[in-house]
Amino acid sequence: MALSPSVDIIIPHYRRRDMLERCLDSLEQSSYPSMGIIVVDNGGSEAGLVFLVKRYRNARLLRLPENRGYAGGCNAGLKSSSADYVVFMNDDTEHDPMWLEQLVTAALADSHMGALQPKILSLKPYRKGKKIFDYAGAAGGMMDQLGYPWCLGRTFSGVESDRGQYDCGKEIFWASGVAMFVKRAVAEELGGFDEDFFMQMEEIDLSWRMKLAGYRIASVPSSLVLHEGGASLQGGSAEKIYLNHRNNVTMLLKNRGMAGLLWVLPLRLLLDLAVALFYLTQFPGSLKKSGAVFRAWSFNLRALAATMKKRRTIQTSRVVDDRTIFRDAPPSLLFRR
Repeated sequence: MALSPSVDIIIPHYRRRDMLERCLDSLEQSSYPSMGIIVVDNGGSEAGLVFLVKRYRNARLLRLPENRGYAGGCNAGLKSSSADYVVFMNDDTEHDPMWLEQLVTAALADSHMGALQPKILSLKPYRKGKKIFDYAGAAGGMMDQLGYPWCLGRTFSGVESDRGQYDCGKEIFWASGVAMFVKRAVAEELGGFDEDFFMQMEEIDLSWRMKLAGYRIASVPSSLVLHEGGASLQGGSAEKIYLNHRNNVTMLLKNRGMAGLLWVLPLRLLLDLAVALFYLTQFPGSLKKSGAVFRAWSFNLRALAATMKKRRTIQTSRVVDDRTIFRDAPPSLLFRR
C-alpha cells in the first residue's frame, strides 16, 4: 500500500490557549495517517504551552520572539516543515474527521494545484444544528475586476445557509487562511506570505501570485472546517478597516497588470473616498474608521518604492495574463449574481 503524502498543519497562535486547545482536540480526531502539527507561538510566551502541545500526537511548538502576525507565523512554520503539503490554519477552528483526506485526494488528482479550500461553516450556529457559511471564506474566495474580494455563500447583507448549493467543487480565485491547503513546494517557490501584510488578505495575495504563476486554486466542499471567527480583530474595528484597505491596495499594486491598474487604481481611490465619507456616519468611532481609509492610502504612498520592487519581481515572472485570470470575474460586486 502506498504511503499517504505528508501534511503539516501550521497554526499561528497568539494567546487564547483555550481556543488553541479546542482546535488541537479536534485535530486529534482527524483520521488522516500522515499529519503533523506545528503550533507557532507568535511571541505570546504563554505558560504551559509546551506541555499543552506535547499532549498531541505529532505536534510540536515553534516559538517566535515577537508577534509576526498571521503572515510571519505561517512563514516560520513553512520554513520548519518538510511535508509534501501544508495547511495554514486559524486556531479558532474545529474539523470533520475526514476533512484532510478529502483535500489530499483532490490535490493528488490535479498536478497543477496550488491551493485548496474546504467548505467553511460558522462554528457557533453549527453547534445548534444550523449550517451557515462562515464570513471568512465560506464556500470559496472570489475577486471582482476592481480587486474587491468576495466569497461564494457570502452576500452584502450577510451569509447564506448551506443548502448544498455549492457542493460541486470549482475553481476559485483565493483560498481562505482559515484553512488553506497548499502544496509546500509551490508556497516556497513563491516566497510564502508577504509579511508586510502582517494580517488580513495575505492569503488572497498569495493565491493571486499562484494564479499568475500558472497554478490552480479550487474548493473542496466535501471537506468541512468550522470557524468561530473574530478572535484576532473584531469586524468593523478601525484597525481591521485599516489593514483591509491598506493590504488590498498593496495587493493591487503588486499583482494587477499595468493595463488594468491604470483604470482600476483611480476608480478605487474615488470609491475609497466615498467609503471614508460613509464611515463618518457610523457611530461610535466614525472619525477613526474614516481616518483608517486615509491612513491606508498614506501608507501605500510611503511604501510605493518597496511595493514596486515586489511588483517587478512578480510581473516579470508571470505566465498568465489578466484576461485569463479575470475572465469570469464580474466588473464589480454590485453586478454579481
